[in-house]
Amino acid sequence: MASQPDSPIGQRRSYDGALCTVRYAGEVVGTNGSWLGVEWDDPSRGKHDGQYKGVRYFSCKSHSATAASFIRPTRQADAPQTFISALQLKYAEASPDQRPAPEKQVVISGKVAEEIGFDKIRRQQAQLHELKIVILDGARIAYASLPSTQLPSAGQSSIGQICPNTTELDLSRNLFDRFGTVVDICSELASLKSLRLNGNRFQNILEDAKLEAADTVFRGVKELELGETLLEWDEICHAASKFPSLTTLFAGANQLSFLSPIPATAPFVSSLVSLTLEYNDFTSIADLAALTALTSLRNLHLKRGQISTIVPPNSSTKAPVFTANLRYLDVSYNQVTSWSFIDSLSASFPGLVALRFAHNPIYDNPELESQESAAATLASANKGISNTDESYMLLLARLPTLKTLNFSSITAADRTNAEMYYLSRIARHLAAVPVSAEAEVLARHRRWAELCELYGEPAVVRQHEVNPNFLEARLVTVQFHLVKDDGKPASKRVIKIPKSFDIYAVKGITGKLFVLPPLRLRLVWETGEWDPVAGFDDDAGDSSEEEELEAKRERKEDEVASTGEASQMGRRGGRWVKREVELKDGPRQFGYCVDGLEVTIRVEMR
Repeated sequence: MASQPDSPIGQRRSYDGALCTVRYAGEVVGTNGSWLGVEWDDPSRGKHDGQYKGVRYFSCKSHSATAASFIRPTRQADAPQTFISALQLKYAEASPDQRPAPEKQVVISGKVAEEIGFDKIRRQQAQLHELKIVILDGARIAYASLPSTQLPSAGQSSIGQICPNTTELDLSRNLFDRFGTVVDICSELASLKSLRLNGNRFQNILEDAKLEAADTVFRGVKELELGETLLEWDEICHAASKFPSLTTLFAGANQLSFLSPIPATAPFVSSLVSLTLEYNDFTSIADLAALTALTSLRNLHLKRGQISTIVPPNSSTKAPVFTANLRYLDVSYNQVTSWSFIDSLSASFPGLVALRFAHNPIYDNPELESQESAAATLASANKGISNTDESYMLLLARLPTLKTLNFSSITAADRTNAEMYYLSRIARHLAAVPVSAEAEVLARHRRWAELCELYGEPAVVRQHEVNPNFLEARLVTVQFHLVKDDGKPASKRVIKIPKSFDIYAVKGITGKLFVLPPLRLRLVWETGEWDPVAGFDDDAGDSSEEEELEAKRERKEDEVASTGEASQMGRRGGRWVKREVELKDGPRQFGYCVDGLEVTIRVEMR
């Protein structure tokens, strides 16, 4: 229904603190009397979307199915107020007759306790002209000031006279229906640097004459927030183009699903550094191709959207390439289900060094698209590593330029460990498919050749290529014994492990056996052999050292009496130590790291 003179349609109102926009005025079939159809800013307050009992009365800007409801025109709305009245109400000192009566003093241990109440706070805030940060969100502001015909006879100070030093202003969730009102307010704030307008519902912004003429009003503003305004992208660009110094723009929660091209004449094309478009409805990075025009963009925030691909499936659209100045990307809490998305990031974001990717389906479950289920043993080995640890390593290894991932700095050791793990995983994938499918597998792992050059190509042992008579096909009986921090044994486990497994897989099994994080485990193979300590003289050293050595030998005799090792030690001269070998993380096969068909491995926490 079109708005008529004196019609309430389009008005911004507040009922018991809940903001809404009037969308309809008239009768409703099946009821008596007149109604107002309103769209609530909080869509959870409504009951429908403007269609009631099969009849469409009005449409809402919100896509929610419960943003609208009907109320009676006689319902009392909250009184709107001006910017100046809201400012004085919040920050100015109350008049003497408005101050609360003095309260009884509180005495503690004979001393009067000072109570910091509203009265003192108001006095501290009374110097409005010194205010630098003004927060008037949800203050029911509808006007900049009263019309001159309604001003008191004594006159009223202007906004610029009342708070001339304001640098940050928050006017979120108020009753503005025109951007021009914001222009009126800010035109007197020469020091303004940051403006927050989240949650407002501006109408006809492209035809707003005051905004169109506001080329100098916002010349000093560097930060603008237009989140949850439900503005279209071209409307956001139109408003932002009036901010010639803009470096930071927040436009989240605006139901955006595609960005139209940005006008080349918009000043922010070359000035914008940080852009937030989180809580929108984009499904691919290609939906944001218009942002490739932003030559100075460094930070792009796309959290909590519907992004799953770089380019929509079966689309002829080319992958967008953003400026090399873009360093940080946040695509956490989206819908990415394929590692190919990560592999393509470097091409679309050539300058990327910091990424937030947590809480995507593929990150929470790195096996989501896996085709490596041919080997059941592989699956059981992988279960020993938590999904987040494995995803972190796989993502890090796939993006060689990253320096920060999910807010964590990446060390050289982190990168080496991740890349070696990734290399071993590719080898296991190759081992699970026939030779004819090898090219197809490697096409999904773009860094294979590069990583082989760095760390050496891992052995790929396919099941059908292993002769059961060869040592590689045999199982090794492994006795794991976990030790406490003080070196005392805690628990033991015995399991058979194929020699073809690499050390990562062995660590995964160990972690599963003892319910411990694999990446924090240290595996030490106890060979059972003894090595002499170089340079030790039997006759050197005092008696106390010899007594200590003898005591240690006696303890060892108690521990290994059944193997006869103690008697062997007793017949050897000099100092001897057990030979132990730490099984370092890497893609090497277990069979090349240990000897024999039965081994003992000590498990320690790093």
